[in-house]
Amino acid sequence: MKKIINGKLYNTDTARKVGGWDNNITDNLYWTSETLYRKQRGEFFLHGEGGPGSKYAEPSGQGNWSSGEKIIPLSYDAAQAWAEEHLDTGTYQAAFGPVEEDDSTVRILISMPASVAERVKREAAQAGMATSAYIVSKL
Repeated sequence: MKKIINGKLYNTDTARKVGGWDNNITDNLYWTSETLYRKQRGEFFLHGEGGPGSKYAEPSGQGNWSSGEKIIPLSYDAAQAWAEEHLDTGTYQAAFGPVEEDDSTVRILISMPASVAERVKREAAQAGMATSAYIVSKL
């Protein structure tokens, strides 16, 4: 699905799928499915779809409703909150980084050229360190 919202293009075909959730309702009326995506520039969005009785339902005239779908842009914090609620720990940490038991760390979102990100990941792996620990060691 493609949608332009506030002058920005959101495209499920070109964004990276982070993870998904559905309500496990097999009845066509109330089924709901949501997938979190991340664009190349780091922006998050949710693609949701559902049956005529779901929050994604669309009016089809004369008081009737049909299945529908929607794209919802999300802030980093909103995407993280959605992921905490709907994704398993491994999928969450793959998207947002490791979660420390200690609260003395702060998570930030930065954008950089893909070549730089790959170089940092490669050098961190060669050093046997997590990417974030490797970056901190270079400061």
